[in-house]
Amino acid sequence: MHIHILGICGTFMGGIAAIAKALGHKVTGSDANVYPPMSTQLAQLGIELTQGWDPAQFEPTPDLVIIGNALSRGNVAVEYVLNTNLPYTSGPQWLAEQVFHDRWVLAVSGTHGKTTTSTMLAWILDYAGLKPGFLIGGIPQNFDCSARLGESPFFVIEADEYDTAFFDKRSKFVHYRPRTLVINNLEYDHADIFPDLAAIQRQFHHLLRMVPANGLVLAPEDTVAVKQTLDMGCWSERQSYGKDWHAKLIQRDGSHFSLHYCDNMLGELNWQLSGQHNVDNAVMAIAAARHAGVPVAIALEALGRFVAPKRRMELKADVADIKVYDDFAHHPTAISTTLQGIRNKVGQNRVLAVLEPRSNTMRMGVHQAALPLSLALADLVFLYEPANANWSLDALCRALAPKATLSQDIDALVSVLCEQAQHGDSIVVMSNGGFGGIHDKLIAALKRKWEH
Repeated sequence: MHIHILGICGTFMGGIAAIAKALGHKVTGSDANVYPPMSTQLAQLGIELTQGWDPAQFEPTPDLVIIGNALSRGNVAVEYVLNTNLPYTSGPQWLAEQVFHDRWVLAVSGTHGKTTTSTMLAWILDYAGLKPGFLIGGIPQNFDCSARLGESPFFVIEADEYDTAFFDKRSKFVHYRPRTLVINNLEYDHADIFPDLAAIQRQFHHLLRMVPANGLVLAPEDTVAVKQTLDMGCWSERQSYGKDWHAKLIQRDGSHFSLHYCDNMLGELNWQLSGQHNVDNAVMAIAAARHAGVPVAIALEALGRFVAPKRRMELKADVADIKVYDDFAHHPTAISTTLQGIRNKVGQNRVLAVLEPRSNTMRMGVHQAALPLSLALADLVFLYEPANANWSLDALCRALAPKATLSQDIDALVSVLCEQAQHGDSIVVMSNGGFGGIHDKLIAALKRKWEH
């Protein structure tokens, strides 16, 4: 079968392409911007890519078009598919029908930590020799790809609550029908498609309805929004993090902790990661892997060799004892936990937070009231105001005075950052996008200043 994918260069749709190729299909695709790293990964698989939406890409005519959720009515390729009556579907629906129907699906959901936890879980299963399939919405560093078909019944998927496609406004994850479900946390996000938290909880309720009675739901004990959702109905075995499972920090920064289940100490983990949020992610991943039959001791051993996915407190450079980190944080809670983690790691050394409020929810200004507190642990804050922001960051800058700087120009922001950076500083750059190449620009500027 010839499958053509619209919006192929996102990590999710690129993963669909890799899996379809592994199933023996001819795969082609297009995107508005054909860009690495996904374009490189797809080219290595022999997948032909088209830049843009010209309907000429549909010659020869594919047997099926998979349409990504970034495409809407009015897109010329979408209109061509509809006008010519080409068979089409969504990525999640295709997975449900072609991949998941006979698999043990382990789905990792929640507002935060999905990419890291799903990568941990896939790595644990792989380390245990189970050769799982997986589809991760990021760039894992323990694997050479973000998605694979796998050679066993097990399939790990990052279960996103964002909508499926322009023709299917349900959350992606309702298509996955997991046997093992992780709910890391639950907060209001995606304000561009959800009017309130209750609307998101309704989608999670639909997901819970699909977990079989002999399946397992793993959720935090003390998160009100999660408890409210579970109270709407849960027909599966439940285990909680905070009651059944818990961790005790041995090192304050989370780089060493002990794991406990029902008051029994099961072992310790001394690893490369830090931060309470990563400890939480690890406990969830270990518990989910245990449901699939992996002994806890093997899971702990696997995580001892785990490397965080790219853009999850990824150390980009250390110039003159000034460390530059790249982090995906784009929600007040994620910003706060990221800064708490680095604060616990560096102690009294300075933390410089650099924020681009780029996500749809951030650009709409939904979280602006929560941002001052989320940035409180930083010694200095550097704010970038995108041209397409729907609100002014002036008030946020004033609320954080005198430690905040606001800029509408990335080069100017790099200049002031470089001027104020000192030996021993940790600079944490937070955005869910490329941030105008600020990381490379900053590293180059620091090298010019300090490496004579």
